[in-house]
Amino acid sequence: MNPALLPRALTAGLLALMMSLAPGHAQTALDKVSFGTNWVAEAEHGGFFQAAADGTYKAYGLDVTIVPGGPNDNNRLLLIAGKLDFFMAANTLMSLDAVANNVPVVTIAAMFQKDPQVLLTHPESKVTKLEELKPLTLFVSKEGISSYFQWLKSEYGFSEEKVRPYTFNPQPFIANKQSAMQGYVTSEPYAVEKSAAFKPGIILLADYGFNTYSTLIETRAEIIDKKADMVQRFVDASIVGWYHYLYGNSAPANEMIKKLNPEMTDELLAFSIAKMKEYGIVDSGDSLRNGIGAMTDERMASFFDKMVRAHVVRSDVDYRKAYTLRFINKGVGLDLRPKN
Repeated sequence: MNPALLPRALTAGLLALMMSLAPGHAQTALDKVSFGTNWVAEAEHGGFFQAAADGTYKAYGLDVTIVPGGPNDNNRLLLIAGKLDFFMAANTLMSLDAVANNVPVVTIAAMFQKDPQVLLTHPESKVTKLEELKPLTLFVSKEGISSYFQWLKSEYGFSEEKVRPYTFNPQPFIANKQSAMQGYVTSEPYAVEKSAAFKPGIILLADYGFNTYSTLIETRAEIIDKKADMVQRFVDASIVGWYHYLYGNSAPANEMIKKLNPEMTDELLAFSIAKMKEYGIVDSGDSLRNGIGAMTDERMASFFDKMVRAHVVRSDVDYRKAYTLRFINKGVGLDLRPKN
């Protein structure tokens, strides 16, 4: 059969197998790669763990070590210092900040088309639209105030007068039925439902124009210059891992996640995957045509303009230095999405 007719992931696997069996290639070494996440292992990182656990990285000629982050870890500093090859950044604001501060990192893929940031409400408040949150007490973190809330002020006229500190404890929100609380669609709704026995309303900021990309892959410019082929294989394999995690058997990744994070449960993992699919966090918009990881110049420009208007980013920042489209938008993995 013509290899060009085989799915990309299968083709890569067969090529790796043939290379390993070919004379003189029996000892072909995999490229060692280190990838740091920005938090403890969880479903929001699932595609990367899937590629490591099910052999996808290996099929692409990579020996990948995933280094989980945490409250006392800063894997981005390790990337900058040359201790890691890739890093999982939270969102595009980090990319813009890197340019503003001359940090030599480049975003090479966006695994989440939508940022998972939400504001949760009580059913009693009957809030169904973003604008209806204005009269409520809003529990927002310090990081949230300096980022998405500035956008809420500039685009929707929100006021900080209603804001109270969010300390990542849902109890103040649960106790106040006329309040809303920030969170991620993949985790906080689950925590509220488990502790308070009600399903909160969900307002996803991405659906109202907060169009940052999320769960980015970053690397150093020097790695792109010296090891472009390795970078391409890491991006492609990570994309395939995400298709397998969302639409295939996620058990290999979930087992790895639970070993690295013993507090993780099967129930929360299943909830997170379901929400990522329901809200199109990973696979929606441009990824439907160009594959998971997609980015566009137009959307980067749009988000930059919004952050300038919100006075979150300086207007003289050259946002185009923050990213490259060189390794994405190639349709990798599209054949792995279910047809129905």
